[in-house]
Amino acid sequence: MVACSWAAVAMGVTALAVGQDAGARPKAPAPPQLAILDTDIGDDIDDAFALALALKSPEIKLLGVTTAYGDTELRARLVDRYLAAVGRSEIPVAYGASTPHSNVFTQAAYAEQQPNHKGPEAVEFLLGLIRRHPGEITLIAIGPLTNIDAAIKKDPATFRKLKRVVMMGGSIYRGYGEHNPPDAEWNISRDPAGLRALLASGVPVFMMPLDSTQIHLETSEREQIFAHGSPVTDQLTLLYHQWKAASEGHPDAPTLYDPVAVTYAIHPDLCPATPIRIEVDDKGFTRPVDGAPNAQVCLKSDEKGFLDLLLARLTKGGSQ
Repeated sequence: MVACSWAAVAMGVTALAVGQDAGARPKAPAPPQLAILDTDIGDDIDDAFALALALKSPEIKLLGVTTAYGDTELRARLVDRYLAAVGRSEIPVAYGASTPHSNVFTQAAYAEQQPNHKGPEAVEFLLGLIRRHPGEITLIAIGPLTNIDAAIKKDPATFRKLKRVVMMGGSIYRGYGEHNPPDAEWNISRDPAGLRALLASGVPVFMMPLDSTQIHLETSEREQIFAHGSPVTDQLTLLYHQWKAASEGHPDAPTLYDPVAVTYAIHPDLCPATPIRIEVDDKGFTRPVDGAPNAQVCLKSDEKGFLDLLLARLTKGGSQ
């Protein structure tokens, strides 16, 4: 059943990008797919770029943003300020349970300028949206899977009604860096049980691991974005400089892991997926094993195509 679901999902998403036959009557644009973004925004900078890409992609209707891991209320305040600055305050923001957190919250100063968050709790918010739109929602998960784990525990039958989960996480054949062996990738190592629960949930899972997401935003691309001067790029400029100032030893070029998951949701052709059975150990290693596939995994992405899409969405067209 899961394999059939994957096939149906892939066919439906691919159909959005297929052109009409010569001479055929043009069809009305397909309605945007409903999506929720689950994020640990505020530590690394790639989450902020992922949110920007989602906001600037007409293929997605963002129903809400949920924050996960660490100080989730402060993360929600960051998203509140970001959305208000770009004129999208109608998008609700919900925060999950706080967890121990050793990472540096590099963008805390930006978030602290926003009043305390008054939004809903993430797990019930997520489940409520699924109940209202059964079989229609893509959950884009770009942080540790704490909210996903909690939602599955609370109501597995409702969670199963997600259309699919597109996630950034894992390390299959490549670890951090160019030629390093597989690592316990950050998002998975924070909550390995969350990925085990997700893979067993019955929801089609599309995984963007370290193998396909280590795409760097070099100087020329950064300058195009930061010089653009729109509300969205202005927020990215602010957050990038806070991230850089508080990230000792980090290079100037951020690695855009998380936007690859958003890209897959709208242009799966840029990150073709392979069916693999993944086994997750208690340290967060995600190893390929024999057996029926439980995930579709992108092992290599079109890095130039990804960067071209990102720059086009962030620097061309629209007032945001």
